[in-house]
Parts: sequence; structure tokens; C-alpha cells
Amino acid sequence: MQSNKGNGLAIALIVIGAVMLLGVLPHLIHGIFGILFPVLLVVLGYYGIRSGRKIIGWVVMFIGIMTLISKLSWIIGPLLGVALVVWGISVLRGKQSRTY
Repeated sequence: MQSNKGNGLAIALIVIGAVMLLGVLPHLIHGIFGILFPVLLVVLGYYGIRSGRKIIGWVVMFIGIMTLISKLSWIIGPLLGVALVVWGISVLRGKQSRTY
């Protein structure tokens, strides 16, 4: 069996072409940039605050955080629900273990 050095590029091209044909690439890129842009805004806002431009830094950071929260709401809601259930159980257990 022959092994050529150029096989890596050929395999990469085949994989990219197959992903494009399956129609997965636009959804993948949209998902990555949908999260990457708010993170970039938060980082730029932090940099603005650290460099002395406090007002614009806080505004950019606030916009980035709000956008990031809206993009991650699909996981924040269930995590908040689990946290509330655990907290409620711990409060109930705390009341039962007290003796007066």
C-alpha cells in the first residue's frame, strides 16, 4: 500500500465537501458565530474598562452579557430549575434535622 504526503489535503477536501453537501456547515457556522460574537463583545468591553474607557466598556460588556444570556437561555432555564429543586430539598432537610 502506498502512502503519499498529499493525502491529508485530499482527505480534508473530501470531508469539507461532504459536510457542505449534507447541509450541516451553515448551521455549524451559525451556531459558532452566534456564541462567539457575544463573547467577543464581553471581552472588548472588559478591555475598554481596563484601558480607561469605562462608559463605553460597560455599555459594550452589558450588551454582550445580555446577548450571551439570551443565546444560552436554553440551558440556563433548566439549570436554574435544578438549582431551585436542590435548594428546596436542602431547606426541607435542614428543617427536619433541627430539634427544639
